Amino acid sequence: MKRWAAGVLTITVLAAACGQQTQKSEDASPVRRAAPDYLSQPLVREIYTADPSAHVWNGKIYVYPSHDVDGPTKQDDLGSHFEMRDYRVLSMDKIGGPVRVGPVALDVKDVGWADKQMWAPDAAVKNGTYYLYFPAKDRDGAFRIGVATSRNPMGPFKPQPAPIKGSYSIDPAVFTDDDGSSYMYFGGIWGGQLQRNVNGRFDPNGSKTDLGQDDKPALAPRVARMTGDMLEFAEPPRPVQILDEKGMPLLGGDHDRRFFEASWMHKYKGKYYFSYSTGDTHYLVYAIGESPYGPFTYKGRILEPVEGWTTHHSIVRWNGRWWLFYADSQLSGQTRLRNVKVTELHYAADGTIRTINPFTSPKAP
Repeated sequence: MKRWAAGVLTITVLAAACGQQTQKSEDASPVRRAAPDYLSQPLVREIYTADPSAHVWNGKIYVYPSHDVDGPTKQDDLGSHFEMRDYRVLSMDKIGGPVRVGPVALDVKDVGWADKQMWAPDAAVKNGTYYLYFPAKDRDGAFRIGVATSRNPMGPFKPQPAPIKGSYSIDPAVFTDDDGSSYMYFGGIWGGQLQRNVNGRFDPNGSKTDLGQDDKPALAPRVARMTGDMLEFAEPPRPVQILDEKGMPLLGGDHDRRFFEASWMHKYKGKYYFSYSTGDTHYLVYAIGESPYGPFTYKGRILEPVEGWTTHHSIVRWNGRWWLFYADSQLSGQTRLRNVKVTELHYAADGTIRTINPFTSPKAP
């Protein structure tokens, strides 16, 4: 989630901003559009949702979003005003059909180790058990990643008594490969604290944004294979290498392409597609590799900037077609109060993804 300073052109998830809205700060008054100007409309309106992790199980689509609330905390660059405290699962029988908002699936008060900020989650299933993976700050102010289980994809979920050993930062995304092996991708800079965990240990006095080394390789997201019970890492997390077209690591100063947050992995025609948000430049982008560990070569943009500060996404195949779930701030015009959306995603013959404009007109007014 998360560099959200005071007052942006409004946000997405879950995860990144508009036709050509390229403001990098949130100083301007929000620009509001009429409903027909948006490519897609909110899936639900009764609650605010963001960071949608979508999955297709038993023929239905389940979406695991953040649940935005309007809290009292002042906006800052570290996302302190994102005060989410529980999760509610969305379900639908088909894309375009009615969407059900489930009851509370997990509340921070039921997670013994967690203090606040239940940010972007993901979910997985194995042998009839559903796993909800979620980041939250512990009582020392450090983000950790927890896991909760249920026999029902809608929950309620019962949390494990402690966070995943060796976990840190935010935005867990779990991918299960064709051989049954599962991998968690995670991490986010700025408010996501990746820059405070470069050695796997939380440094409360570390940089507030990133390493400030524009000419060095950018901070990388992390990946770790999961244990067979899906509750722990089977290995220490390792960096995910994202390379340019010449095979060189993307640099910290390459804000249009470098990793910020919102990891997602999907597989298309035998290739691994690692996608993510660039954060302060508001793009959803992707890179392709031959292994779930990477390295991944940057290929291009999936989504131009939405209304809002940034977005967080997921990509799933349903009914023989591919779909992008994302979020913006159409309903509220506020970065902390978002709404999830879905639109179809298309591939070119060479396997590249066609860039999507989240508006029906080519430019913002």
